Amino acid sequence: MRKTFGLLAILALAGAAAHAETYDGVHRGPGLLERGDVAAQAVAAAHAPDQNVTRGSRGADPFTPTVSREAMRQVAVAAAHAPDQNVTSGSRVNSVVISTMPPVRSAIGEAPASRF
Repeated sequence: MRKTFGLLAILALAGAAAHAETYDGVHRGPGLLERGDVAAQAVAAAHAPDQNVTRGSRGADPFTPTVSREAMRQVAVAAAHAPDQNVTSGSRVNSVVISTMPPVRSAIGEAPASRF
């Protein structure tokens, strides 16, 4: 009997401490659109041209240059007039290729003379 009374007392205290939440319905979040606005956007998207076409499937995207035409022309002319533009170590018999590029300095010091 004592065990039963103790168990009932614990259950009564637990029941008094616990309480159920009330249901207030679905809460509307901030910044959400009304039902009519969403429907209007859906209709506009459904009538948009090429809505289900992946990017690039109808040709290349429009080109937007990042360098002016004259600057690119100057670089091309300078490269075309470079004395070693088409020279490799096998271009001529017993030839030595001398680069016209400035030497690259490493963060530690001088760059090594060769890779090998």
